[in-house]
Amino acid sequence: MLKKIVQLFIVIAGGTIGYLYIPELLGWSNITSQEWIMSPYIGAVMGALILFLLTFWLVDHIVYLLRWVEDTLVKAPVADLLLGSFGLILGLIVAFLINIPLADINIQVVNQVVPIFLTFFLGYLGFQVGFKRKDEFQNLLTNAAKKDRKRLEEEDMTNAASSARNEEIPKPKILDTSVIIDGRIADICETHFLEGTIVIPQFVLEELQHIADSSDGLKRNRGRRGLDILNRLQRDLPVNVEIYEGDFEEVQEVDSKLVKLAKVMTGIVVTNDFNLNKVCEFQNVQVLNINDLANAVKPVVLPGEEMKIQVIKDGKEQNQGVAYLDDGTMIVVEEGKEYIGKTIDVVVTSVLQTSAGRMIFAKPKSLEKAL
Repeated sequence: MLKKIVQLFIVIAGGTIGYLYIPELLGWSNITSQEWIMSPYIGAVMGALILFLLTFWLVDHIVYLLRWVEDTLVKAPVADLLLGSFGLILGLIVAFLINIPLADINIQVVNQVVPIFLTFFLGYLGFQVGFKRKDEFQNLLTNAAKKDRKRLEEEDMTNAASSARNEEIPKPKILDTSVIIDGRIADICETHFLEGTIVIPQFVLEELQHIADSSDGLKRNRGRRGLDILNRLQRDLPVNVEIYEGDFEEVQEVDSKLVKLAKVMTGIVVTNDFNLNKVCEFQNVQVLNINDLANAVKPVVLPGEEMKIQVIKDGKEQNQGVAYLDDGTMIVVEEGKEYIGKTIDVVVTSVLQTSAGRMIFAKPKSLEKAL
């Protein structure tokens, strides 16, 4: 259908050109003196036929180009099209205003060539500015809407609700890929410990889908687990989940995009990635580390306390044994290699606490009694 429309357009364009110029061209060249050939209608038929034959090979390329443009526009986010079009229109308006005084200049290059160049240049520049700065424009519009809504709420509130009026709106929590795959974020949301909107960036979803489609079985299972966690967050839990469809095309790394998004939205990054945690702290971006929360709610163990454990393997150092608590905390038992496979009583000697986890050092109680 599209091919026929393009061919029809070419025929109409050729007929129009032939109607206007072919009779004049034949009269000027003195090729024939037949009046019926000089008719504009004959010229229209000749022009339509000539242009159709000359551009017959070009039709498929035009159709391919139109379909490519159509697919690109259909797949583009609505915000990109709106802001890009707004920038294009603004650029064309500026070009029109500049071209008005240029038309009065009696220099052919200035009043004919320069306006064409300015129109193209400023239109392109306006489109690029509107398209590439869409995230900042969206943030400005969102903040303005929030401010207006908050102002109206404050005006309508009674004196009895004055204290609630001054409460700070919870900042959005932006999830990274690792914390989604980890899965504990769903349990935390279910207990209402996280306030505000849960934001899932589109580029995080794409990375998660890429992991779920991996040929590696372990990565594929991790990706599918992450997608299941997202479905649980959106369907089963009492939290507001939003998908951020914007992107930062000039930034390649997902972690860097998360940090920039947190700055744009004035949000908080939620992660269990130790390195991303450090990057956020360095760039003054608020971050919540799930591992820090897990460590904070673990039972406190102090040096000198006794516990019963099962030594399951040897440690890195000589004569060391290794055991684990129910929450996964590793216990390094000095002189515990000979107790592998046995359940013994130990005495805690020290505790090492970091963002990456907690490690307990202990020694067999029988050794302490012997000393």
